[in-house]
Amino acid sequence: MFNHFLLSLLIWLPVVGAIPVLLAGSARPNLARWTALLMAVLTFAVSLVLLMQFNADSPLKQFTEDYQWISALNVHYGLAVDGISVALILLTSFVGILVIIGAWDVIQDKPHQYMAAMLVLEGLMIGVFCATDALLFYAFFEAMLIPMFILIGVWGGPRRVYATLKFFIYTFLGSIFMLIGLIYLYNKAGGSFDLNTLAGLRLSMKEQSWLFFAFLFAFAVKVPMVPVHTWLPDAHVEAPTGGSVVLAAVMLKIGGYGFLRFSLPIVPDASEAYAWLVIGLSLLAVVYIGYIALVQEDMKKLVAYSSVAHMGFVTLGIFIAFMLVRSDNNLDAAKLGMQGAMVQMISHGFISGAMFSCIGVLYDRLHSRQIKDYGGVINVMPWFGFFYLFFAMANSGLPGTSGFVGEFMVILASFSANPWIALFAAFTLIIGAAYTLWMVKRVMWGEITNPHVAEMKDINGREAFVLIAFAAAVLVLGVWPQPLIHLMDASVTQLVQQLGNHKI
Repeated sequence: MFNHFLLSLLIWLPVVGAIPVLLAGSARPNLARWTALLMAVLTFAVSLVLLMQFNADSPLKQFTEDYQWISALNVHYGLAVDGISVALILLTSFVGILVIIGAWDVIQDKPHQYMAAMLVLEGLMIGVFCATDALLFYAFFEAMLIPMFILIGVWGGPRRVYATLKFFIYTFLGSIFMLIGLIYLYNKAGGSFDLNTLAGLRLSMKEQSWLFFAFLFAFAVKVPMVPVHTWLPDAHVEAPTGGSVVLAAVMLKIGGYGFLRFSLPIVPDASEAYAWLVIGLSLLAVVYIGYIALVQEDMKKLVAYSSVAHMGFVTLGIFIAFMLVRSDNNLDAAKLGMQGAMVQMISHGFISGAMFSCIGVLYDRLHSRQIKDYGGVINVMPWFGFFYLFFAMANSGLPGTSGFVGEFMVILASFSANPWIALFAAFTLIIGAAYTLWMVKRVMWGEITNPHVAEMKDINGREAFVLIAFAAAVLVLGVWPQPLIHLMDASVTQLVQQLGNHKI
């Protein structure tokens, strides 16, 4: 009986749990913090129950919930998950605990509102990964903008209003195109938003092309892909540390997830026809954005551009599969590329969350993100220096860390499709190491030239817990990725097999 509402519990536990956090008020900040942490821990515990009950050998959607929501429009409250969804839900609930612990002493202004916004955001993101009704997906997809808008707008930096408006306008504008596409599909399906029904529609190439670009605009902004990526550095720079962690670790993954749920099954022929465009933009992100990251003087902005480059591997792995299936009929290589894209999504969630957490630790002490203000930090913060260097190596794709696994799988698959694509993709291992280690050199090593750096204290127990948790995830996934690959294998195999279906 518990399984019948497990997904609803995952979604609404943190959302409803935000109410007592808010009621704690400013007068009882510690009560708000502990209540928020309890709700986050309970959500993670429920996600572990989901993992243990999930049958990874089956490609079918599981834990299905289906209720009439808006009867006049035949809109359903439909939920179900496959292996890909379960992995992303685990990532979301795991990060949810760490961002609340990370903000424990840092957020002093209205901590109850901050914690409540984080909980609501967590529940809405989980809703995106569970929705099987397109309009419900759209509702969660748009609603999660509100708590993130509040997090940046209230607790952000000096240019937070500009950053929030840019973030909202970019993402909301892209979503409008998706809504128009969904309305068209709804009418085409005779009044249904069910994703399985939409995936089964026969569509002409002209229809698929228009729908492909409607979905592309919506999800490319979320990833984000070049050239609609410019909102991300501004949002990261102005966001509080927790906002940056959630934005990079989870919210960017929703763009890649959208391609899997909409573009591939609903418009497969158009996705194949325009795969060259997405692959080209992905390689542009890997190479060109890497060079942009190399010249950044703000640590947050550097890591933000790094996220654009690394997420390029996700879209590359997804769309390279079309070339491998339809041109070469190489299902094994296509599956490898798709699996690599999924592993890269989870890995980037851990690494980017850790990098932004490290930058937050430095900012809490010196109130500066400028690289030039640091130097010699490892002399006064040796434990922090260990974690900072470890995550920097993972961000560079060091073998043995999760940063290597997904990228290597995508590069191998790309080589099967075209060696030139693999060459450009592999270039990230060089440029990624260049901008990451160049930052490490200037921040960590050398003589202490700033007297304020000499006064900095090493990480405390709360900060150590967050960094240890991220480090463990990065190391385990890097050394032993098989459990994650197995969790998603049946779902990925089914997706790859569907790539060969023609709908014209």
